[in-house]
Amino acid sequence: MTTHTTPVAEAPPSEPAPAKKPGRDRYFDLLRALALFRVVLYHLTGWAWLPLVFPSMGVMFALAGNLMARSLKRPAVQVIRGRMRRLLPPLWLLGVVGVTGMVLQGWGPDEDGHPGWWLLHLTFWIVPLSDPPYAEGLPGVHGFIGENWAADLAGPLWYIRAYLWYVLLSPVLLKALRALPVLTILSPIVLAVAFEQGWITLPGERIPSALTDFSTFGACWILGMAHQEGILRRLPRYIVPSVAPVIALAGLWYALHHDFGAGNDLDSMPLAQALWSFGTVVLLLHLSPSWTQWPRRLRAFAGTITLLNSRAVTIYLWHNTCILIAATLWDRLWGFPLLEQNVPGLLESVWPVLVLVWILIGCCILAFGWAEDLAARQRPRLWPTGEPRTKARGGRRRA
Repeated sequence: MTTHTTPVAEAPPSEPAPAKKPGRDRYFDLLRALALFRVVLYHLTGWAWLPLVFPSMGVMFALAGNLMARSLKRPAVQVIRGRMRRLLPPLWLLGVVGVTGMVLQGWGPDEDGHPGWWLLHLTFWIVPLSDPPYAEGLPGVHGFIGENWAADLAGPLWYIRAYLWYVLLSPVLLKALRALPVLTILSPIVLAVAFEQGWITLPGERIPSALTDFSTFGACWILGMAHQEGILRRLPRYIVPSVAPVIALAGLWYALHHDFGAGNDLDSMPLAQALWSFGTVVLLLHLSPSWTQWPRRLRAFAGTITLLNSRAVTIYLWHNTCILIAATLWDRLWGFPLLEQNVPGLLESVWPVLVLVWILIGCCILAFGWAEDLAARQRPRLWPTGEPRTKARGGRRRA
């Protein structure tokens, strides 16, 4: 943002910023809550059209990029340390539960024949610079959780790894964005094209997967930063509504011409995902009304939306496991002949399972959500539906 030492002519762009400081942007809170709900529904149903209706991951990265750019008004090292402090404790708690369960079922240093590498890779559960390891093919607990549960538990960890790298790269990305905004925003898309066309090939799995995630969602993160910096607001109002749908439709066209459907949706097509997410996210940011208070129609949902935002990391980390447990428990009902014969449609329906999933997610919020409060230096709360009381030094609220 422009500093206060600039001439009077530059003053107007800096005036809106102080108005946003006293409260949260409720529009962004709503987007984050919708993104989380869509992620849970998609991972339960696998409906290929859901990411088209709402590209949750692109939205979540854009909102995080926006918040990161706002925080980088403070020293970069301090901001990165704060972000890592808030991100990692919920991951550590998941690791304590998950890795302990894997070890109890026989997973250990000799699993892959390389004990040293196993121990070294375990450090990714502490600082996920790469994907943390997990045991494949573990048996489930009969009637409670299905087999290969560790793969479901580890499924969301790519997001934590990608988020951490975006945080580490943000100071550089922000400088590049201020110097060359268009080139910086489009560079991940160019990288996605290069990967798709085979112009860039890298050995191994860890580095290519990290770069693929950056090429897929990096533009969304940078768009969030651009929104915070006011770069998008400086564009003529007709630019985004004119260009964004074209980019999104290009992603849709690419997907439809590469066998888009069940089992081969946007998650399997990085370039299509990148284009569709970019076009949709830039439209959502363009429409941003910046609510400091909830609109009347949404006030009844304010507590739920606040809860989802306050426990976003906990929900994301544990939702896959909750889905597996809910599906396993629901399948047990097929063992009751009365239900099987009279209400087979109910047993086949996804909606009762979805309700059960959210009940289990609520249990995880109660059991593990306090880690997010401690990480944010707030008083631990079991069910945070209101504003937190911060315990930061000097009473200052930390972003």
